[in-house]
Amino acid sequence: MEAQAPNHFSVSTVASHSHGLALANLSDLLLSPPSPASVVAAMVDEPLDPPPPTPAAAAPPTPLLRPRREAFEHGLLPIPKLIFPEGTLAQTLSQLKEKLAPAAAAAGDGRVGAAALAEALQIPPDQAALAIGMLAAVLPAEDPALDAGGGGGGADLRDVLLFLYIQSYKRLVPRPHKDSPAVADVWPSTSAFDGYLSALSPIQLVRSNSRRFIPSQADEEIHQLSYLQKHMANILTLLADSVEGEGDDSLVLTMETFEHLGFLVHFSEGTSLSQAATFFANSDPDMPAAPVSAAQVHDWILQNIVSSLEFYTEKSTAKEGSQQIASDLDVTMADANTSHPRNSTPTVANPAFHRNSTFVEGFSKTSVVKHASDVKGNSVKVLNCHDSVIYILAPVKYATVYGCSDTTVVLGAVGKVIKVEHCERVHIIAAAKRICIANCRECIFYLGVNHQPLIVGDNHKLHIAPFNTYYPRLGEHLTQVGVDPSTNKWDQPFVLGVVDPHDSLSHPAGVSDVQAESATCVDPDLFTNFLIPNWFEDEVQEPTKCNPFPLPEIYQASQSKKQAVLEDTKKTIRELQLDENRKKELASALHSQFKDWLYATGNIRQLYCLQGD
Repeated sequence: MEAQAPNHFSVSTVASHSHGLALANLSDLLLSPPSPASVVAAMVDEPLDPPPPTPAAAAPPTPLLRPRREAFEHGLLPIPKLIFPEGTLAQTLSQLKEKLAPAAAAAGDGRVGAAALAEALQIPPDQAALAIGMLAAVLPAEDPALDAGGGGGGADLRDVLLFLYIQSYKRLVPRPHKDSPAVADVWPSTSAFDGYLSALSPIQLVRSNSRRFIPSQADEEIHQLSYLQKHMANILTLLADSVEGEGDDSLVLTMETFEHLGFLVHFSEGTSLSQAATFFANSDPDMPAAPVSAAQVHDWILQNIVSSLEFYTEKSTAKEGSQQIASDLDVTMADANTSHPRNSTPTVANPAFHRNSTFVEGFSKTSVVKHASDVKGNSVKVLNCHDSVIYILAPVKYATVYGCSDTTVVLGAVGKVIKVEHCERVHIIAAAKRICIANCRECIFYLGVNHQPLIVGDNHKLHIAPFNTYYPRLGEHLTQVGVDPSTNKWDQPFVLGVVDPHDSLSHPAGVSDVQAESATCVDPDLFTNFLIPNWFEDEVQEPTKCNPFPLPEIYQASQSKKQAVLEDTKKTIRELQLDENRKKELASALHSQFKDWLYATGNIRQLYCLQGD
């Protein structure tokens, strides 16, 4: 078990930050800065070895059908009226389709907006707008019409139906450990959960189990594929058009509708569904392909799901029988670092399964830096890190921070969604379109977000503040992923229920509608800027030289006041008539106090990073 961190992040630690910076500035007036220390940074993303080449005599590997994780990891909302009982799910959504079809037809482009969805589902307009916005965030491709008005343009009815269908999905949860602690031993107050998770705080949830008890990436994908296998017939029926005919021939799918299934599944090699499907593969681009019976599509998809499940099961069985703690089917950055305790090399039997997602996992008492050239794929996951500083200075679409404690995580530019879950005493500095915060304690979020921060689950003592940093390529990265720094809704949290019905747990009756605890704004006098070292060696044509998100007036006034006080104090010291011995004594005192403050607040690691610049 990891040792407890000597420091604990809280809002109170921020109070002395400006004092510490002042001491550092004043001491530099009297003595030259100390010699640079070794950079305590882990450049953990060494170039990965390519997947093993396929023998010349072997046939090319068959692409595997995989669930789209983004839809299941970021697209589920704990809104009870979006979640229908499994026994009536298909019938309810079929009726909903009939209600929404007139609005889609009236729009002329098959789209439905938040107002129509709110009326059909009998939910508040703000919840309907949230659903449309979250759908936009997890679509596999950009939808300009949907993005143009922040969801006001409406979403394709077929995507809305698929989005609502998967709201019935139950996540895979850890298997109970025989030594799970009692509720009274770990939670200061009773949790709303009435199951395994109720016994654990966010970090204890992660650490009370050995790794084999926590669902792996492969476990989750098996679970998701099995769900789709079970429900695919209903899903296709929901999307299909009715034509004259009998039995299976009465329901057909056009190639355009078939491509919408890309919201749920995709091939490991990036091949589009219609290119992979034999019934659409050779269609003339200048002539619309003929519709295909839903039964034929169903048979084809099930065959591919079965093949993928067989591969997953084989890999999972091999993993359980091995003494190595493999990184499942994804190549994690931690596994690529030979100095890390988990330095096993994953065995990937099928080159088509080689993954490019970036993982930062299991780091303690260190710093991790990733630039754009280090990040593979469109997502990054920071998992189970403790007492560390993690810099993700890169543009990505999705980001997850899970199971971390006493850690600062900087997320430079996230174009879709950030999810922060089961974290304690963590500082998140993030520029993104959206962020979802779930089941966290004593965390501070410095945000530049274009949409309201979503807060769900069992949270306690959360604080929010405006974005507070920059690095040379930040402006470029924000533009690249479509984040608008002129719009920042950091102080407008959207708070949903305390219980997440997507978890496979039994919940006490009557708690599903209990509102989660919201977040408190950081006092402007406690707000400080976060300095990122300039690790960029290459030239930046138009470097970002300040925080691109304008500070609210009250925070800007507080910063200006602190700066004025600092300048006055520096001027006073310059004018002091001191001999060399007294100057050395004063400098030594300032250095000593600054050092004490660094250790007391945990900012000593940030100083190491700055000295390494």
